Amino acid sequence: GGTGTPIGDRNKYHVLTNGEFDYDQPRIATIGPLDSIWLQPPSTKDTLAKGLDTRYVLSFGPFDIEPGQTLPLTLAYVGGVDFHSSADNLNNLPNNPDAWYEGVNFDSLGAKATWAEWVYDNPGVDTDSDGYAGEFTYCWLSGDSVLNCDISVDSTVTPPDTTVNCHWDYDVADTTWRKGDGVPDFRGASPPPSPSTYTLVAGGKHIKGLRVEPTVGKIRVIWNGVLSENTEDVFSREHDFEGYRVWIARDDRRASYSLASSYDIEDFNRYENVKNTSDYKLLLSPFSLRELRCLYAPEGCDDQTWHPLTYTRNNPLVISADSIYYFEPQDFNRSILGNYVGSQTDIRKVYPNAPRPPVLNTDSIRILYPYPEDTVYLTPEGFVKAYEYEYTFEDLLPTVPYWINVTAFDYGSPSSGLAALETSVTVGSITTYALESTDAAAANNSKVFVYPNPYRLDGAYRDLGFEARGELDRPEDRTRAIHFANLPPACTIRIYTLDGDLVREIDHNVDSADPSANHDIWDMITRNSQLVVSGLYYWTVEDDSGKTQIGKLVVIM
Repeated sequence: GGTGTPIGDRNKYHVLTNGEFDYDQPRIATIGPLDSIWLQPPSTKDTLAKGLDTRYVLSFGPFDIEPGQTLPLTLAYVGGVDFHSSADNLNNLPNNPDAWYEGVNFDSLGAKATWAEWVYDNPGVDTDSDGYAGEFTYCWLSGDSVLNCDISVDSTVTPPDTTVNCHWDYDVADTTWRKGDGVPDFRGASPPPSPSTYTLVAGGKHIKGLRVEPTVGKIRVIWNGVLSENTEDVFSREHDFEGYRVWIARDDRRASYSLASSYDIEDFNRYENVKNTSDYKLLLSPFSLRELRCLYAPEGCDDQTWHPLTYTRNNPLVISADSIYYFEPQDFNRSILGNYVGSQTDIRKVYPNAPRPPVLNTDSIRILYPYPEDTVYLTPEGFVKAYEYEYTFEDLLPTVPYWINVTAFDYGSPSSGLAALETSVTVGSITTYALESTDAAAANNSKVFVYPNPYRLDGAYRDLGFEARGELDRPEDRTRAIHFANLPPACTIRIYTLDGDLVREIDHNVDSADPSANHDIWDMITRNSQLVVSGLYYWTVEDDSGKTQIGKLVVIM
C-alpha cells in the first residue's frame, strides 16, 4: 500500500517524491487511529518507538550525468557522547516521549555535526579566492564601543529619501567564523606546514625551504620555518607551532626513518583539577614559562626561582579549593639551540643574530628595505634569515643514498581533546648521496668514478642492503646497480665492450640545484633489454660542452 519498505527503484523514487513525512519515531506510539494528521501506525508501534527498524532512503540532485562521468557525493556519519542523562531514560518510551526528550542531550551530537561541516568546508577559508570566506560574527571583547551612523540623502526623488546605516565599532573585538565559503575543503585539523612546502623563486629557479648541501661523508640540512612558525591553525586560529624533527632513512618507507634530532619551544601544559574529584583535565593551550610565572610566582614575572615542574600530580599547586593545578612539559622542551650555551639540541640557527623583520613577505621586505638594507633580513636567495635552521649529518657512507626530511609539529588542541599533529616524514623528503655536489665537483675538478668496481655477483649487495631496498619483491636481475658519481648535471653516459660495441647509453639531465644531480645508476641491463655478461667494459661521460671522461669497469657474474 505504499507504506512499507519500498522495493525497487521506482518505489524508492515514489517514497522520495510523494510529499509525505515519516513519524517522529519516539512519539509514534502516542498516535491513535483517529489522529487528524498522521496515518494509523503499524501494530509494532511500541517497539518502533524504542528504535526498532530505522531505515533511510536518501536523494541527491538533480544532476545531468553523461555516460562515463562520475559524480562525487559527500556523506558524514556523526555520533555524540552522553546523549542520555540516565540509564533509565529508555523506560519513558513508548508512552512518555516528552519525558524521554527531557532526558536526552544533543550538545555533543550538535558539536560533532558542526565539526563535520567545518571539515567539509573550513570556516574563514576563502578556498576559491573570490574574496568571500564565509559567515562570521564579531565578538566584543571589551567594554568600550561606539555606535556610529552614516546618513545618506537621495535628493533625486520627491520627497528626498533619507537612509541611516548604523554599526557598532569596538575597541577590542575578534572574529568568530561560523561557516565556510561554500566551496569544499575536506581538510581537518592539520599540523603546521612542513618546511618543504615553502618555495620561492630566485634566479628563475624554484628553491624549496628544505635544502641539503652534501659533501664527502656529510650532509648539511638547511630549512626555513617562516611558514611553519607563522601559520595559524585553520580551526583554533592560534599559532600552535611547537617544533621540528630531523629524520634520515636509507629508503623511502615510513618505518625506515630514524629521528636524528629535535627542537621544540619551551612550554608547559596546565592540568586542572575537576571539582570534588581526583581527576585532572587539560583544557587550555600550553603556557610559556614567563606566562606561568606571571600568573603564579610569588615575585611575579621575573621570579627566576619559581618553576612549574615543581608542581606534580602528587604535589599540585593549590590556589584555592576550585583552583588546583599541576604541570607537565609539552613535548621535551629541547628549546636551547646548538648556537648557545647549555644547548639541548644539535639543531642550530644559520643566522643566530638576524633580527625578525616587521613583515614576513620577501617582496614587502625588499620594498621597505631596498638593497643593501634588505640583506639584514634576507639571504641571497630571499629566505628570511631569522627562520633559517641547519643540522649536519656526519660519518655517512658516500656510496649509498639517504632520504632526508624535516617535519614540523604542533601542540594539538586540548579543548577538543586532539593530540599533537606532525607533518608526514615521507612527503617532501630529499634524496641525496654524501658526495660532492655538482658545483663542488666542478670547482675541485673532481673526476667521475664508478662503484662497485669490479661488480661481483657473489658480493651479496642485495643482502647487505646496497640494492633493492624497499623493492625486495622485484627479481634480483632487475635491481642490480653500478653507480656513477661526481657527474656534471647534464651529460651522457655510455658503456662499451672492449670491441667498441655500445652496450647502453644513459642521458643524465638533472637541474644543478637538485642534490641528486651528481649521481646516476646503470641497472646492468643492455640497450637490448638483456642482462649484461661478465667482462671488461669501457665507460665514457660526455658533458654538454663535449668534454669527455673515460674509464673501465669490470663485471664478474
